[in-house]
Amino acid sequence: MNEHESAHDGSHDDHNHGHGRSSTSSWKLAAVSVINLLGFLAELAGGLLFGSVALLSDAFHMLFDALAYVMAFAAAHIADNYGDSDRWSYGLHRLEPLAAFLNGLLLLPMVGFILWESYQRFLEPVAIGTGPTLAIATGGLLVNIGSVYVLQGGGMSLNERGAFYHLLGDAGGSVAVIISTVVIEMTGLQIIDPIVAGLIAVVITWSAGKVLRGSSAIFLHRTPFEQHEVRAILRKVNGVTAVDDLHVWQICSQITVATVHLETDVETMPEAETVTRSVHEELVHHGVDHATVELCPGYGDRSTHLNNHAH
Repeated sequence: MNEHESAHDGSHDDHNHGHGRSSTSSWKLAAVSVINLLGFLAELAGGLLFGSVALLSDAFHMLFDALAYVMAFAAAHIADNYGDSDRWSYGLHRLEPLAAFLNGLLLLPMVGFILWESYQRFLEPVAIGTGPTLAIATGGLLVNIGSVYVLQGGGMSLNERGAFYHLLGDAGGSVAVIISTVVIEMTGLQIIDPIVAGLIAVVITWSAGKVLRGSSAIFLHRTPFEQHEVRAILRKVNGVTAVDDLHVWQICSQITVATVHLETDVETMPEAETVTRSVHEELVHHGVDHATVELCPGYGDRSTHLNNHAH
């Protein structure tokens, strides 16, 4: 190779990067949206009719979750069916972390509402209809279990994981309402209802934080693995003498992209192709879907070469 010759491999048949593959099983999110909307209506009616703020808090948790699933479904549907033209380099898959981030934000005002209502009920406890409340909370738990069953199985996208965490929080909320209702029935302590609602708010805050951290990591291009470990592995590839530049980021939770600049001591194109293929195989092993590999010979002034190549 001459001084500025490089080997690139971003479109070889053995390296299918899957720009057009589905970023999520959108039909699952649609089904879960419908299930949770029905559960919300049932728990809302029960909370209003029988005076349980814990049941109301769980109902609004279901509502915001259902809205989150609708947004996630819309983002997945658009990403899967539109944006394939050259105008969108990686399609519209960035909608997935955007929807997840907005879903996380939507949970925060709900927490404020629940805490406020719990505080009001703490100051002035209200008698609740324990029998009907228990029945509706049990129905809500069954809704959550059914939703988890729909979502579970296989690799989940960021939006599906977000939905899964929401559902676990919902299930915990329903269990908490059931337990608190039984305790109220046995002891008559109405104050337990707002306390349980406050605990549900804590669970919701935890789920929101998890989704916000995951989506923010994608937007801010956090490397999805330990980069120093991958650098060490690439240095061991036969023909690689140095790893000058490595960048790895995610387009969405299921599309990981990398660019790498390597120095090599090989001298022929077939040898360069072998090195490039080996590097691709190592990156695929670490979850990279699309990689651009640049091979260059060693340079006396490495920093000048890298600057001239905009690294």
